[in-house]
Amino acid sequence: MPSFRRGLLAGLTATFAGVWILASAQQPKELRSVVWGRAREALGNYRTITDISGLVDVDSNIPKNIDAGNLAAVCQARDEGVRRARTWNEQLAGALGIDDDPTTSDNRALYATRLASIATYQGDVGVAITQLKRALDALRPYATAEYPDLRNKYFATSEMLGATWLRAGEVENCLLMPNADRCLFPVLPGGVHAKQEGAKNAAAIFKEYLTSHPDDLEVRWLLNLSYMLLGTYPQGVPAEYLLKPEIFRSEVRMPRFLDVAASTGFGTRDVAGGTIADDFDGDGLVDVILTSVDHCTEPRYYHNKGDGTFEDWTKPAGLGDQFGAINAVQTDYNNDGKLDVFMLRGGWEFPIRNSLLRNNGNGTFTDVTKDVGLESSDAATHSAAWGDYDNDGWLDVFVAHELQPGQLFHNRGDGTFEDVTAKSGIKVMGVTKGVVFGDYDNDGYPDLYMSNVFGENMLFHNNRNGTFTEVGKSLGLEKPIISFPTWFFDYDNDGWLDIFVASYPNSVSEFVKYYLHMPALAETMELYRNNGNGTFTDVTKSVGLDRVVPAMGANFGDLDNDGYLDMYLGTGTPSFAALMPNVMLKNVKGKRFVDVTEATGTGHLQKGHGIAFVDVDNDGDEDVLLNVGGAVPGDNYGEALFENPGAGGSNHWISVKLVGVKTNRPAVGAKIRVHLTGAVEGSPLRYREVTSGGSFGANSFTQHIGLGPATVESLEIEWPTSRTTQVFKDVPVDSYLEIHEFDKAFTLRHPKRITLKHDMPPMQHEMSTGK
Repeated sequence: MPSFRRGLLAGLTATFAGVWILASAQQPKELRSVVWGRAREALGNYRTITDISGLVDVDSNIPKNIDAGNLAAVCQARDEGVRRARTWNEQLAGALGIDDDPTTSDNRALYATRLASIATYQGDVGVAITQLKRALDALRPYATAEYPDLRNKYFATSEMLGATWLRAGEVENCLLMPNADRCLFPVLPGGVHAKQEGAKNAAAIFKEYLTSHPDDLEVRWLLNLSYMLLGTYPQGVPAEYLLKPEIFRSEVRMPRFLDVAASTGFGTRDVAGGTIADDFDGDGLVDVILTSVDHCTEPRYYHNKGDGTFEDWTKPAGLGDQFGAINAVQTDYNNDGKLDVFMLRGGWEFPIRNSLLRNNGNGTFTDVTKDVGLESSDAATHSAAWGDYDNDGWLDVFVAHELQPGQLFHNRGDGTFEDVTAKSGIKVMGVTKGVVFGDYDNDGYPDLYMSNVFGENMLFHNNRNGTFTEVGKSLGLEKPIISFPTWFFDYDNDGWLDIFVASYPNSVSEFVKYYLHMPALAETMELYRNNGNGTFTDVTKSVGLDRVVPAMGANFGDLDNDGYLDMYLGTGTPSFAALMPNVMLKNVKGKRFVDVTEATGTGHLQKGHGIAFVDVDNDGDEDVLLNVGGAVPGDNYGEALFENPGAGGSNHWISVKLVGVKTNRPAVGAKIRVHLTGAVEGSPLRYREVTSGGSFGANSFTQHIGLGPATVESLEIEWPTSRTTQVFKDVPVDSYLEIHEFDKAFTLRHPKRITLKHDMPPMQHEMSTGK
């Protein structure tokens, strides 16, 4: 790794995963030392992303001892952090005087760079560009072989300026002049920038940079992207730096999924957060709740009007004061049949309280966190999992924390929860990012898997007596060391839950290596196949997932109704230089996963967070929702709703809504087995366990199951609490079913089919079809 990269490693590590260390001085020194050591070890010698975001600068200046239980106070503290960071660096810069020597020039560049980062944090790219130019002016006289450190800083700063110019181009074009082709990768003709100053300046900077660092894959990637945005790719790219168009083409044919978010009134410009897609008012239509990591922004509740558009119900629903949730998941904690919402806060930063919002059944929600015993302001939280670990018919919750022990709360069944962490045997002290329940050994009791950053992942086996035993390391499930979203799913339809866990390396270069068939130095994602006997096999390489994708949000669903679960990975890190497309992977008959990003048109270049697969328009196929945006207020973008164009063709499907009676009402943990007959390719089984999907983005509890060209021989439901099994014959395909525990027959539902509004067509009308 070049010397200037090593010199910047500490700062990059802090930006990537150590902000909470800077902002959480109350953590024990020995614990911070261990985590920091694992961070440096895990990052290794690969090229990490050049940071331009301001996240570290602001968070390290947020006042300590804020009232983390008061969300308005947290917002005020964030604003104070911005003011302090800017004022402090202005004062330091002003005190330098007029001396012109290497040390003073180095400091002058440092403070100008910090001020630029703070400006990008706020979204003021004009100020950021001015400050970065000042930093380069200070360093330029010393960017020579005589001063190697200052020369390296000069080039690092120039890349920051190039990335900021790209952001300026995004603002002028993608944000202010949107169309359905904007910000997709590979860049479509309709995505070419009309106002080209930003991309043109970026290209010039990156080209100059590469003359001195020709092997830098991050800058080479950004150079090619700049030419795409200018409409002069590939012919305009210098031959020695060209990334050829064919390396981005999808391997298999798929139709394009058109982003109709703007047309339907879904989403707004915001930053990263969670996504929940489900029917919150019981009208048979999928609504969406989006959260935002911005400490001063409320969640957004989009009610499906049934006419192809959404209406913002945030204020009437009483959600206007629920600021700053980095993630969220639905539940029904009181078994009243109305979906409640659990919002998680503080991940990557500092402790902030979570919120459990009770659905009142009249379009409003009430914050009952304190009343039910889930209030805590002592930990930063990224993820939580709901499941009935003791099969008493009430959903319990495990709340994953960072640098504080995670907590298991038992649902007493009276509207309150008891902390049973100590007696459960679940002991973890790390930086937990994802947590999910799933019955991996098919013994009827849900087990718990958690992913950690800078620590081994863990699988806690449910001992069926209220306690758990950690078995992840003995089963070989502890990697990646840098992990983020995770889930249980049956990718090969053999009736046993497998485990997927995404890695989260802070690197554009490692991401690009996949396209160039270069070996990665960073950790890849992992897929662990369940062998059906309580053990797992790492099949990552054999199924084609041995690649680096820095996934923040991710989830799974069925793109083409073949019954095999595909996945969508939302990419990004805090830096504005982290311009990597989100990645769509198609599951080919449970044998391998292939990249269909280019063909489907889902390679959104803005950062992807909460993701949901759901049939928004009730037309029999799953659409894809993407919560778009970065970690800082200035890195905002509008959400995406990728409408499924009927990718499954004539493939059949069924939609199954389960209603528990003795089992918890939304039937979380219930098992669905569909035995197929007829034209079956691959496994004749379709297996689902009712959950909301992954650990960062929530699908509907209603299970959409693709059948391919086959029909249903039998539909089998296994209920965890009553230990009963229902078997249904003569199940019609392409139908919506509702099944209540203990009933002898299913009910056919007839939800309203709607046509999503299209008033913002793409500028390129041809469908991409792969090779």
